[in-house]
This record gives sequence, C-alpha cells and structure tokens, in this order.
Amino acid sequence: MAKGNDEFLARVHASPAEVDAAAWDALLATQAAPSPFMRHAYLAALHDSGSATAASGWTPRFFTLWRGRALMAACPLFLKDHSYGEYVFDWAWANAYHDHGLAYYPKGLVAVPFTPVPGTRLLARDAASRALLVEALVAWCGEEKLSSLHLLFGADEDIAACAQAGLMLRHTVQFHWKNEAGGAPVQQWTDFDSFLASLSHDKRKKIRQERRKVQDAGVRFRWARGNDISDEDWAFFYRCYARTYREHGNPPYLTPDFFQQVARTMPEAWLLFIAEREGRPMASSLIALSQDGKNPGAPEAAYGRYWGALERVDCLHFEACYYQPLQWCIEHGVSRFEGGAQGEHKMARALMPVRTTSAHWLAHPAFADAVERFLEREGAGIDNYLDHLGERSPFRHT
Repeated sequence: MAKGNDEFLARVHASPAEVDAAAWDALLATQAAPSPFMRHAYLAALHDSGSATAASGWTPRFFTLWRGRALMAACPLFLKDHSYGEYVFDWAWANAYHDHGLAYYPKGLVAVPFTPVPGTRLLARDAASRALLVEALVAWCGEEKLSSLHLLFGADEDIAACAQAGLMLRHTVQFHWKNEAGGAPVQQWTDFDSFLASLSHDKRKKIRQERRKVQDAGVRFRWARGNDISDEDWAFFYRCYARTYREHGNPPYLTPDFFQQVARTMPEAWLLFIAEREGRPMASSLIALSQDGKNPGAPEAAYGRYWGALERVDCLHFEACYYQPLQWCIEHGVSRFEGGAQGEHKMARALMPVRTTSAHWLAHPAFADAVERFLEREGAGIDNYLDHLGERSPFRHT
C-alpha cells in the first residue's frame, strides 16, 4: 500500500524483505538510541526463521515514509492476535473488551518481537518526519479498524512524538548497570574488585559468597564473541535456551534457524558465556552487544538476553547472567549492561532502576478514557515504586 500528500509518501510492506536493508540500517545509524535489535538483519531473521510471522501471531506491516527517493522514516509494525512476547502487559485491556462484546485483536504493535530492550522504534531523519510517521500509523490503524496501536520501549524522541500526537503513555521499570566509578569526569571501574569495593558491605559479601559457591562446585567459564563462537557452541546454547522455556511449560519463541541467521549476518553483536564442569559444557548465557559509533568494533552497551543450564548448581544463574557479563563489561570498557525486563533482585547486583515508556492509542473513545484514568493511577504507583527503590541503593554511602 502507498498513500501520502504532495511531498511525502507512506508505504506499508508485508515483510522486511520489501524494505531496502542498506537504507534501513543507514537510517538506524543516525538515531540517538540505536540497538542491534532494530537492525534489518535481526528483524529479517525473526521473519525468515518463522519466529515472528503470521503463523505465530506476528503479521508484519512495516511502515516507510518517503520524500521523493529519500527514506525519511520507518518502523516495524506487526498485527497481533495475542499479547505474548511483548513484556508490556495489556491482557486486562483485552479481557475488558471481550467482556463488553468487543474485539481487542487484531491490534497494531510497533516493537521488536520478544525483545524488551529500550531504544529507537521510529527511525526518522528529523522530528517532523517522526511526527508524520506517527500520524500515518494512527491513520492506517483507524482505516484498518484495529482496536489499538502500541509502541513499546521507545526512545525519548519516539515517546515525545507519540505524546504530541495524543497517544497515552505507560511506564514500567527495568534494571540497568552503569560502568561508573564516580568522580569528575566519571571514571569507569578498573576491575571487578574495584566495582565490589563500591558496594555496601552486605552486598559485597553476598556476591563473593555466591561466586564462591559456583567455583567450589567446579564450574569454570569461558567466553567467545562473534565469529569465534563455534557452530557447536551455538548448538549447545540452543539446547540450554530451549530447556529454560520448556521447564516453564512453554515452547521457545525463537527457532534454531533464527540464531543461525543472526550468527551469520551480524556476528559482532553476540557474546556467549559457556559454563563447564570437568570439561563438559553445562550452562550458557547469550549477551547482545551494540557498537560504539565513535569507535567501530568496540561495544558500547551489553544486553542480557537468554540463558539455560543442563545441570543444577547453586547461584549458577547469578554467575552466568550477571557476574560474568559485568566482569567482561568492566574489562572491555562497556558503558552499560541492561538486564532485561523486571527483576527487583537485580538491584543486589548493582543494576539500578530505570523508567521505560510505551505509548498507546485506542480507537474506542470510552475505553480510551478508562485506560487513560487507569494509566494515571498506575503511573503514580510507578513513581512511588521508583522512590522506594531509590532508598535501597546497594552502593556504599559517601
């Protein structure tokens, strides 16, 4: 589909393959908060591997906005017939629609499937193009008679454009670690021990005890990055990943082919930790890396993604998912580590609370009013929660 005015043309694409990869990635590179999950290769792998397609409830309708032959703005849009894999929960809204005899699904979703990582969602050359993209999204959802439009984990510029267009804002809390040793200007930690020294006595003691339990169990870690991750390592990781989902009674969201594709098309974005005991691999954790635009090849941020274990060892999860990645980040000068959705326990490992924001448009006026009142109450609760968390810093008081 294509429509627009005399200057701009909006197009809707049925798959990421219909969008030029180089143009998409060039636009992404100009954004203030890019991430590897918004790269064309990542989104294409989700689609081509069957992980996020119409068959799994993720029907792609990617939007692009053009001025002449110039790509001015773009975003991934999915038609959803469920709310799985989103991490901003609207099941209660769907149930309320159902109770009143209304259809909540399909809905429109601007997000990266299965990926609760904040960052740019509306790729745009400037604020005006971003505003036009939001306008086109809302208009199209109305024309398609969708119940709603949701933009999840957006960057500040995305949220500002959505708020200006009248979308409602919703806040959640994540926990991120920053590589900041303090001082003016801010300095990074020199090693893991210097990081531990900044924590309160009880937190420092607990981390050392947890790490010692893993070491005393005979577990040792190795890591590999990019092309150094072997096919055998990827295959072992997938065994761990799939087992974690099945232990919780769910099939894994992502297929083996997805990981094979991203390993081939964007290898520099992956860091894999493998735990071994007596020479046998027994657990793994996968970390994603974003690149420092000023220093190509150097990671700027790390994102905790997936983990799994074939054997039980006390505190192994903390070592694989927090302590090993944090130690690696310190040794390689990575500025922050994002621990993923939820998890107040992460504060004890010095991952501090961060507000994340999504934007929502509901077509039904009465439901929009009800949701807006709910979000006001929920937002006040989030503010109080953040204040409460702020009083529980794991760092030493100075």
